Amino acid sequence: MTSPLPPMIEAALAAGEEIERLYVEGCEAEEKLDGSPVTIADRHAELIILERLARAFPHIPVLAEEEACAGRIPELGQLFFCVDPLDGTKGFLQRNGEFTVNIALVEEGVPVAGVIYAPDSKLLYYGARGEGAHKATGHGGAEAIATRPPPAHGLTGIGSRNHAAAGTAERNAGLGIIDYVPSGSSLKFCLVAEGLADVYPRYGPTSEWDTAAGQAILEAAGGRVLALDGEGREAGSLRYGNADRAFLNPNFIAWGR
Repeated sequence: MTSPLPPMIEAALAAGEEIERLYVEGCEAEEKLDGSPVTIADRHAELIILERLARAFPHIPVLAEEEACAGRIPELGQLFFCVDPLDGTKGFLQRNGEFTVNIALVEEGVPVAGVIYAPDSKLLYYGARGEGAHKATGHGGAEAIATRPPPAHGLTGIGSRNHAAAGTAERNAGLGIIDYVPSGSSLKFCLVAEGLADVYPRYGPTSEWDTAAGQAILEAAGGRVLALDGEGREAGSLRYGNADRAFLNPNFIAWGR
């Protein structure tokens, strides 16, 4: 397969334009069965992405958040797309700009290409196995990004603005984190990928569509995303397509270099 990134980027930018339009106009939220919010921006963006991916990759199934929440889950196989059309819906509703479009290509359980677009700031991140990772502003030129070596004085950690679990501060201290930056949506992975932070530990529930694109970009930039077992020990790379656990991730740590 030639690089899947150009059609993925096109889909993310198109979805982002619709999200930004609705962000400016304003829209109401509904509550899903799991208690999380959803808006017409989520739904419109997902339809745009599904249409673009189906046109470019007609034989590759798509695991998409709103479709999955409605019970429409395709047979995934060894190659599939994993999509969160609007990651950070709370940030969208709070109007803090911290929301993204996430599109990943997963092969044999591993994210091998990812695109993350932040519509409000027009920041675009993308990366793929063998192609490295890049950052661009909207439709502008791209620059290569990479994780940084761990600073000798201690690590900068990044974590959720809205979903920090109890005991996070104590666990962070045990990892050697001396500075902690809160952020929303999948931008946390991007900040580690471009060397602005060193580690993103997550001790709380996430779904595969929340993390697949970020993992692909971070690993293309030189990092790793490791699942944690029940004792909090690193237990290998975070993997995808786990219908048996409703596509929920275990706790994990996303490391820079």
